[in-house]
Amino acid sequence: MFKTDIDKALAVLKDGGVILYPTDTIWGLGCDATNEAAVEKINQIKGRAADKSFIILLDTDAKIQSYVTEVPDVAYDLIEYAENPMTVIFSNGKNLAKNVINQDGSVGIRVVKHDFCQQLLQRFRKPIVSTSANISGEPSPQNFDAISEEIKSAVDYIVEYQQDDHSVKKPSTIIKIGSGGQFSFIRK
Repeated sequence: MFKTDIDKALAVLKDGGVILYPTDTIWGLGCDATNEAAVEKINQIKGRAADKSFIILLDTDAKIQSYVTEVPDVAYDLIEYAENPMTVIFSNGKNLAKNVINQDGSVGIRVVKHDFCQQLLQRFRKPIVSTSANISGEPSPQNFDAISEEIKSAVDYIVEYQQDDHSVKKPSTIIKIGSGGQFSFIRK
């Protein structure tokens, strides 16, 4: 099932579709982070304002420099030593759909240590958007059962892997890094 799930999710991503998938934190809506039309589909599904930025997922920190102009050394240390999933907001995103990057030019990046996400990202060879699987303004679902039918019926593919995991999940810690390497916590 695991490989079939990855194959199906991969086909949808390559075709510009939206997937509902488990991550290292909560269940997310995902698409090709370099495809502006796919990102807009997520905005429509969530009823989300187009000026809100997204988090992207990568399978290794070696790829960060492909999507931001400057990676302060402290970022690699923070990612390496984080005990829990952590999203780092970098200045000056690049090589992404313009509707993924915040109006101030920043982009949130999380390097995942989740089997499904890692394999999907390795095979896709591009970053994937990750945003909570909820209508904008509603609480983030803490497991698959908490995701609304409205969200489920709007996506192009629902990953089967980990649907039966009923443990309570929470969003990632978010840290913003400035160009000089100073950082601050946005969400703990």
